[in-house]
Amino acid sequence: MKIALTGNPNSGKTTLFNAITGKIEHVGNWAGVTVNKKEGLIKPTINLSGSEITAVDLPGAYSMSPFSAEETITHDFVNNENPEVILNIVDATSLNRSLFFTTQLLESGIPVVVALNKSDLTKKKKTTIDVEKLSASLGCPVVETTATKNGDNGLESLMEKIIEVKGTSQSAPFDTQDVNFNDSQSVRESDTKRFNFVKEIVSQIENREIESTAQTKQDIVDRVLAHKWLGLPIFAFIMWAVFSVSQTYLGLIFANVLADWVDTLYNFAGSLLGDDVSPLLRSLLLDGIIGGVGAVISFLPYIMVLFFLLSLLEDSGYMARVAVVMDRFFKKVGLSGKSIIPIVIGTGCSIPGIMSTKTIPNERQRRTTAMLTPFIPCGAKLPVIALFAGVFFQDAAWVGTMMYFVGIALIVIGALVVVRVTGEKNVRTFFILELPEYRMPSLKRAIITTFSRGKAFVVKAGTIILLCNAVVQVMQTFDWQLQVVADNAPGTSILAGIASPFAFLLIPLGFGVWQLAAAAITGFVAKENVVGTLAVVYGITNFIDPSQNALVGGATEVASVMGLTHVTALAFLMFNLYTPPCFAAIGAMNSELTDKKWLWYGVAFQFGMGYIVAFITYQLGSYVTTGTVGGGFMYGLSAVIVLISILIYAMYKGDKKENELLNAQAI
Repeated sequence: MKIALTGNPNSGKTTLFNAITGKIEHVGNWAGVTVNKKEGLIKPTINLSGSEITAVDLPGAYSMSPFSAEETITHDFVNNENPEVILNIVDATSLNRSLFFTTQLLESGIPVVVALNKSDLTKKKKTTIDVEKLSASLGCPVVETTATKNGDNGLESLMEKIIEVKGTSQSAPFDTQDVNFNDSQSVRESDTKRFNFVKEIVSQIENREIESTAQTKQDIVDRVLAHKWLGLPIFAFIMWAVFSVSQTYLGLIFANVLADWVDTLYNFAGSLLGDDVSPLLRSLLLDGIIGGVGAVISFLPYIMVLFFLLSLLEDSGYMARVAVVMDRFFKKVGLSGKSIIPIVIGTGCSIPGIMSTKTIPNERQRRTTAMLTPFIPCGAKLPVIALFAGVFFQDAAWVGTMMYFVGIALIVIGALVVVRVTGEKNVRTFFILELPEYRMPSLKRAIITTFSRGKAFVVKAGTIILLCNAVVQVMQTFDWQLQVVADNAPGTSILAGIASPFAFLLIPLGFGVWQLAAAAITGFVAKENVVGTLAVVYGITNFIDPSQNALVGGATEVASVMGLTHVTALAFLMFNLYTPPCFAAIGAMNSELTDKKWLWYGVAFQFGMGYIVAFITYQLGSYVTTGTVGGGFMYGLSAVIVLISILIYAMYKGDKKENELLNAQAI
């Protein structure tokens, strides 16, 4: 048996899906979190049918007349996949809006069961709903549910109704036989009748003791947090506080404990190998695998604390306000507020962030957002941020915060460039986002989400990063004649031979040595590899000393091993954060851009922006701190001028194309 879960965005649909299946899907307080259908078996504890029941979590939709990618998925599944039962999740706090979609589902002929979700909130609002009368008016079962609650949450009764209606026929309470769907006027008249029908039902079954027009505490808070001028500095302060807790305080405490375990494992493995083991094998196992992977794993607590805090912000409803705050800025550069959703999701991982651009209806905006989303630092880049903030900036919270706002600035600049190149700078955009109510975030959901993301990080460390570090160790150990490299000649290794040509290109950025070039190259496989490769090539087996609550040997010693100043370290950090993401994220870009030209332009643009930002950071920082520009200035300046000239020419061609189009329309 297969049931389809449908409902408006932010109705609690995915939360209910998680509750009845036991799966862990991401839950967010905005439209577009579920951009593909997800499947799961109903838990045996609430499935009393004796047979398997598969629940399909469909993307949120407002109408069965699709206007976006997620509505198309829902429309096609209901009409073509023939589910036995449709489970329609309705927001009990917003019946007027939710029941419009319900009336359309009732016309499909498939049995419908309505889950009146968020019923706990109606009681807080002193609102009563006559469930029996609503069921009679719609002609289908209606069950009150609270998906976020354990115990008496209505889910068992809901499943009983689903089993009960299987195989029955569904009649529609609203007549649409006279509608001509090819005639927009006829459709508008039908929708008006439908809204009036829903309004009449709600007036009969809902009793509110509080006037909805009265200003609430939620409205008062929104006037501050979503204020057009105050909203952005408040967001900056919140992000600074999040990074301060995750990197300077709580994250560091847990990192010390984990680093102690890694150090113990390193010593234990060394004692097991003994002195008779081949030095090559010993180096590969201890320095390449345990040391390299351990260096990455040591930063897991920083990441998990950050993810936990971001999950609390999402669940509280605040992140939806961030989308509203950013909308007015994004519209000025040719994007819309919907673009902030993939960007925020991209703070966890660029891949789902890029994939969530499906919710953006305008093709150029969708492609632009998919191309620019990787500029926002994802979870894989956090170990790199944590390492350089700890080594060179005494774990200062401003480093991580600055990286995110530089990423946003690059997204804005990139959007301005793309909108000029495509010749669509005068296209108007509209953004409609339902603001969820503020609520106390669920610690359980935040913990589940955090451990889910942490598990993905550990799996990557145990597979991709482990393999990459082993390969790096082997390439560093042998030269091109497959002879072991002498300790005093590391520059003759295979790794040095591959990385050296790239290191030459990085001289104007302040880090033109093969070790750092190798770390940047392996970062394209997975950004965490930057940390692991640095640990391998510089022989630093563990970046954190738990007993001293500090980095190995102290930050100054580690910094001297790497040979970087504060300025060059910042330039290296920015280069790795703002050049193209990992190969998997580039694959996601390829899928969403649906055009090879856009993909190659996007990757080239990311390379160019990362190079320019690192060049400006190093050269300007060198001039400010030493009174003179850094090495390779003229060579780097020439490269930057060429890159900027290409962008200006592309924008000129875009303006010319738009003017030709406007002139043609005028004629």
